This record gives sequence, C-alpha cells and structure tokens, in this order.
Amino acid sequence: MLVLFIILICYLIGAVPFAFITTQLITGKDVRKYGSGNVGATNASRLLGFKFGVLVALLDIFKGYIAVLIANFFLADMPIYYLLLASLAVIIGHNWSVFLKFSGGKGVATTVGVLLRLLPVAFLIYALIWIFVIILSKYVSLGSIMAAMSLPLTFFFYTEEAIYIVFAIIIALFVIARHYSNIQRLLKGEERKINFSLLVNKGDG
Repeated sequence: MLVLFIILICYLIGAVPFAFITTQLITGKDVRKYGSGNVGATNASRLLGFKFGVLVALLDIFKGYIAVLIANFFLADMPIYYLLLASLAVIIGHNWSVFLKFSGGKGVATTVGVLLRLLPVAFLIYALIWIFVIILSKYVSLGSIMAAMSLPLTFFFYTEEAIYIVFAIIIALFVIARHYSNIQRLLKGEERKINFSLLVNKGDG
C-alpha cells in the first residue's frame, strides 16, 4: 500500500501544470490554445516572455526532483524498481495531467528534475546535449529528442543494473513519443525555430 501511495503522490506532483497555472495567473489565457498547444515552458514563454518561461521550466524541474526525493525517502529500503516506477509516475503526471483532463506537456523539464536526483551525470549530459543542439539548430524539439536519445547510453556507462537501462529507454521513448508532431514538422521543414532575441525581449520592456 505504501508503494502505491507514493507512486500516486509522485503522479499528482507531476500533474501540477505550472505552465497552465502561470499563464492563467499572468494573462488569463489558456496556454493550450496558443502556439504549439503544449503545456510546457517553451510554449509558456511565447505568451509570457523568456523570464517567466525560465520560471516555468525551473518549477517543472523542481517537481521532478522533489517527487523522486520523496519517493527515495520512503522507498529507500525497498527494491529499486519501486523508486523507478515512482520516477516514471511524476513524468507521466506531467505528460497526462489529471488536472487538465489528461493533457499536458512533453516531459522534458520534469525528466531533467528526475535525472538530477537519480543520476546527476545523466542530467549533465542530457542538459549539455539539449543546449548544444538548440544553439546549433535553433530547434528546441530537436534538442529535446537528441538529449533523450542519449539517456540509455549514458545509463549504460554509469550504472550496472539492467533495470536502470530499461528505465532510461522508457523515459527516452516518452520524450520522443510526445514529440511525434514535432518530428513530423522537422521532416517536412515546417518546425518553428526559436528566436532567442524575441524570447529575451518579450515582456521585458
């Protein structure tokens, strides 16, 4: 019962839609009706500007981190796969939030928070690849996809247990699957590039 309760708590933490809440509070708008329709930091930044986009990203990272921290505290003496299930639950909560009728974001920032707690090296590699690809391509989606694809290999080199590799594959597939429409647009050359100057200046005047 404790395991199921902790997994549920992690899901509910992940389900808190910070992009939706922040956008509603500041603009009164539903972030799902603008831009990509995604409930995440990148889409929120299109309405709120760079600073609030960063805030949303940090909040999404924090909920991933705190959920795993809580799960680790209560499940420390149990088999590791319970902790990994709880870690998956927070990402699932973000992607399919019960508070938004099971719509949500793409899980990138929340995954970062999970990695930061579980395996900081994986977080660092993930973040560096994400930043590097975005700077080169100006596609946030491509950066997210490439960073996710690095996870199984990173976990393979830094852990010995197969369950961690399976976990890395699952969360990578989550990120890639949630970017399906972005992949389609990338292949067609229709994906929207990020405009760094516009993001930084928007709403800051």
